[in-house]
Amino acid sequence: MQFNLIQRFSFVTLITLAALLLFSWPLFISAQTHSEIQFAQLAFIILMPAILILTITEFTSGRIDSRQLAMLGVLTAVNAFIRMLGAGAAGVETAFFLIIVSAYVFGSGFGFLMGACSLLVSALITGGVGPWLPFQMMAAGIIGVGAGLLPKSKRMWLQIGVMILYGVIGAYVYGALMTLWNWPFLAGVGSDVSYLAGAGVIANLGRFLNYEILTGGLLWDTGRAITTSILITVTAPALLTTLRRAANRAGVKKF
Repeated sequence: MQFNLIQRFSFVTLITLAALLLFSWPLFISAQTHSEIQFAQLAFIILMPAILILTITEFTSGRIDSRQLAMLGVLTAVNAFIRMLGAGAAGVETAFFLIIVSAYVFGSGFGFLMGACSLLVSALITGGVGPWLPFQMMAAGIIGVGAGLLPKSKRMWLQIGVMILYGVIGAYVYGALMTLWNWPFLAGVGSDVSYLAGAGVIANLGRFLNYEILTGGLLWDTGRAITTSILITVTAPALLTTLRRAANRAGVKKF
């Protein structure tokens, strides 16, 4: 049992690290060898089998059964619908509060699947499919993994406070990751905010930060942080109670 738990944790960790490496490629690759479309295809090739393997592994190991898989499906569908209410306009993003609360209750593996699948279903419904989609899925999955690792407390107000703080941090992390992967394609060349192949990690991080400030990316992320923190504040007390009751009835174990 302990070995299986280590295997699951290691696989989720591997997926997360692989996703982070894909996002941060401009900091480590000294030449622009991929077009935007080709890079998105590479991300899909890595991401989709990882999601399938994670789901199948949990299902066949008995860690997640049909009831728990159904719960994941329901929460994913609900979150995809909720996301349409905000659609990211002016930084208003309604998808992340449910990912964070669900992952906090059910664990990091559930959080990764919830984040990635929610963004996929939402994109399919709204027609928002493009080169950005696999990166949205990976970034939301990373946020779900982190939420599942948050420290637990017996006091409701402290649990909500931890999730709010994480929601704010996660909003900026998500925005930074989504900007970082295609920054070399969007920033052009020959300016102080352009990606400079071979310049080194520190130099390109400075250029990337300048790009975020110049393009208003941080302001957009602030809107996401405010929306997420407000929704967690309003919904978390009822959601935590409801999801934990549902988890107990379905025999859900964290993964």
